[in-house]
Parts: sequence; C-alpha cells; structure tokens
Amino acid sequence: MPATDDPATAHVEDLAAFVRASPTSFHAAAEGARRLAAAGYVEQDEAEAWDAGPGGHFLVRDGALVAWRVPEGAGPLTPFRIVGSHTDSPTFQLKPRPDLSAYGWHQLGWEVYGGPLLNSWLDRELGLAGRLVLRDGRTELVRTGAVLRIPQLAIHLDRAIGETGLKLDRQHHTAPVFGVGLPGAGVLDHVASRIGASASDVDGYDLLAFDTASPAVFGAEGEFFASARLDNLASVHASVTALLAAGDSDEIAVLAAFDHEELGSASRSGASGPLLADVLTRTGAALGAGTDEQHRAWARSFCVSADAGHAVHPNYPERHDPANRPLLNSGPLLKINANQRYATEARGTARWRAVCRRAGVGVQAFVSNNAMPCGSTIGPLTATRLGIDVVDVGIPTLSMHSARELTGSRDPHDLARALTAYWSD
Repeated sequence: MPATDDPATAHVEDLAAFVRASPTSFHAAAEGARRLAAAGYVEQDEAEAWDAGPGGHFLVRDGALVAWRVPEGAGPLTPFRIVGSHTDSPTFQLKPRPDLSAYGWHQLGWEVYGGPLLNSWLDRELGLAGRLVLRDGRTELVRTGAVLRIPQLAIHLDRAIGETGLKLDRQHHTAPVFGVGLPGAGVLDHVASRIGASASDVDGYDLLAFDTASPAVFGAEGEFFASARLDNLASVHASVTALLAAGDSDEIAVLAAFDHEELGSASRSGASGPLLADVLTRTGAALGAGTDEQHRAWARSFCVSADAGHAVHPNYPERHDPANRPLLNSGPLLKINANQRYATEARGTARWRAVCRRAGVGVQAFVSNNAMPCGSTIGPLTATRLGIDVVDVGIPTLSMHSARELTGSRDPHDLARALTAYWSD
C-alpha cells in the first residue's frame, strides 16, 4: 500500500467506501445525496417551487442524482458547467414470482440487466439490493448479505471446455442457488425482513444482484484497484468529491449522475429523459430566464461526460488502436470517436487538456481499433438533447462489465483532481 497520507490513497479508500454503500443505482444516488446534505446542500422537491438561491441544491429521482451550486449574483444568462456520469452497472434483476424449485434446490429467476460478462459472475457470493414499495406507500432501500451463488459446472462434467470455451445460456445457466430443498420462506420474505416487513407487505420491488466482495488495493507497489461497479461509480464518486472540493466560479456547477445508461438511457431518470433539461430549465426560470435567455445560457455552457474507458490489454493488444494505448495510472482518458459514439470534438479536446494541465495530471487519448466498434456514453445523448458542447473522458479500465473491474489506484484521484479544476476555473 502507498503511504496513508497520500491523497490518492485516501481517495481510493473513500471510493471503496462509496462502492460498498452503493450496491445499486438507488443506493448510489442516496449515498451521493447523503454526502451533499452533510456538506450543506439542500434537497429540492420536484413537486414544489424551485429554489435557485445561492448555494448548493440537489434532487434524487429514482436511481439518479442531480446537484447544482448557484453562485452569488447568478442571473438569467449565467451558464452551466456540467459533469455527467451514471449510477447503474451490468447485473441481474429479480423477476416476478422469483422463487423456483428444481431437483431439490431452491433457485431464483432473474433477468440479465445490461451487458455483463456472464462468466465473471460465476462462483461468487452474491447479495440482493434495491428498493421495496410497501402497501402503506413507503419506499425503502434494502440490501442482504451474501445469500446467492451461480455455481459453475465442474470440469469433470464438461471435459471439452478447455477447447470449446465456456458457453452460457442466459436463461438456463445463470439461475442462482438460494437454498437446498423446497422453497419455504421466499426470497421476498428474506429481503423484506431486513426492514421488519414481510412479502405480503410488498406491492412492488426493484431488486438486483451485487457482488459482496470488498474492493481492494493490491500489487507490489499498491498500484492496482479492483472493485465491482467501477463503471461507473468511480466517476460518480469523483464528481461528488470534486463538486465539494471545487472553489468558487461565476457559472452554475451541475452534477448529473443518471440511471439506466447500461440499458440505453431511455427512462425518466436516464440521460435520454428530461431530467437534466428539467433542472437547467427550472433553475434558469427561477433566475428570471425566458426562452431566449435560456438558450443563450445553454450556448455558453459545457458538459464533461465522465465514464469508464479501456486500457490496453497486454494479452489482446491487437484489439486496440496501434498508436493510442492507454495505461493505468497515466492520466484520465480523452475519448474520441469519428462516428460520434463519443461527443468529443476539437474544442472539447482543447478544453479538457487545459483543465488537466491546470490540475497537474496527464491526458491519454482513447480511440477504438477500426475493426472494434466502441460503446457509447451519456455524452452524445446530452449533446443531442440540449445542444451543449460535450467532451467524453474517463479512467482507463480493464475487465469492463466484469463483476469485478480493474483500474489503477491513482486513476480515480486524478479524475477527481481534473474535475475539481474544471469546476473551479
């Protein structure tokens, strides 16, 4: 481990605590809100009149969190300086009537959420977490301990696996074991018992699987950091940390941590939905902006889209661009794609490089091999919906969409330093 007074070490330890507190997007939004409230940010009820007074504000919509800090003297033409990220990660979501009985085992039925590396979820101790909506109208966040496992078939029963590779059927091979014998108490009873309720009290639920293993710093020099949900809790945590650390600015600082990015972002709490536009429009209106002034302010605004990106994989170098091969602990990524899967263009590139110079961190360009189409982010969606300039950035990562991803132990802190400089200027 590096020295305990090293800021990068302190940051990654706090990131580990954030991940442990955030097994689902609902928990991540709640943990971010808790930290903001502790720093004096005031929660905004969307059903009430909008508060655009000087200082910090935040709202939680389902599994999304938006926070904004209004400077003294803000008016109808004050632009917005935005950082966007997402709270969700690939996993499994519990189906209706989830309790299954097969060959003396009590198993569960669930759907694949997003695009996880299915093999990485095998032989891990898993928990369930999410939210319950009770008959009395309350919504409660819940989590269990380690109660599930997806057991892999022994090699003695699949001798050809070394030659043919592991092939998993998403329906038949991913059902976890929950108990032995016929189902007695169902899984909902077990989950509801965590809040002193029973399955009969539950009218609705959103329950997802999470890996119960703790994050870890490791390596001969403590250079690696392994954790679940680095995509994209590393960016959510970095943006919350940076917003609280940033100095004064004449612009309105906005943190937008969306849900459902792994599903395409088409939801009321996703980047394709109205959430960010609602916050910007209502804040501008509360400051006296009409339609023309609103668009003038947006034309002067900017967004950093912060998400995970690919480090060069030493065992598969041919899958990467031959000239641009990012490494761990060498600075945040500048993500570029000619087909606008990332929203980065020349002006955004220049602005991000200037921010990183000011923060004293390096910059690494990421661009895909032409034969390997890249994924996308909330960046192009934000640019398309709002017409705001956007740059796509992130931290270099290996094993993306695995149950346990890998980055450098200094990378999360470098991203937070850059975002702090971005909001402080």
